[in-house]
Amino acid sequence: MMISNDTARAFEQIAQRQRDLQAAFSSGGFAVHGDVAREPSVRVALDPLSVAAPANAYFVTEDGRVRTFSRNGDFRIESGRLVDGSGRSVLGLRHDGASFAPLEVEPVDVALGRAQDARIGSDGTLSYAWRVIDPRSGNVEMQRVAVGRIALARFPAGTKLAPADATHGVADAALAHYGVPQDGNFGPLAAFRREDSRVDVDAGLERLEEAYLAFDALRAAHQAQGTTQKAAMDLVK
Repeated sequence: MMISNDTARAFEQIAQRQRDLQAAFSSGGFAVHGDVAREPSVRVALDPLSVAAPANAYFVTEDGRVRTFSRNGDFRIESGRLVDGSGRSVLGLRHDGASFAPLEVEPVDVALGRAQDARIGSDGTLSYAWRVIDPRSGNVEMQRVAVGRIALARFPAGTKLAPADATHGVADAALAHYGVPQDGNFGPLAAFRREDSRVDVDAGLERLEEAYLAFDALRAAHQAQGTTQKAAMDLVK
């Protein structure tokens, strides 16, 4: 069954408005349409792996081979790897001069359960506590092991990310300027913080309702046109 271009556009508008409304309930969510956007706000989080990015900067994440960018700093350790709320790998630098890669706890430490108290500092360093037993005294000491520093990206003013989902966008990676927090180009991360959505819920609901009303009006117009055409054909017969 063929549908008109107007109907296809109406469906697309509804889908985009639904996507914007979904983003309103996601940490770091952003809007496709500017008419439902709001100024971001940051709230306190008790999780030591929750951080908020500096203004105009994005965390760099990866889903398979696709690089994405996000303001969602709701991170966790999963199978030794630092991931965001959607399960995407968080990229960073293991050491100076290295290439960006997923930040991972040493597999041996994961297997032996030695990685504890993981946290992210304001300079983007992901670290964990490692229990060390002094062979002479038998005393247990805690040492912090640095995994690496979280990567950040910034784009030229006016660059608009194409939405991949409610909290991730894609863009031409060649346009991005990369770095890490507190490197002289990027500011610090806000530790124990989480950025709220950049979508206004009330405005999102209003725009979604308008999209449905526009679709209903278009459907009614098509039905009326079909009825008129049928009546005209009946007269010809």
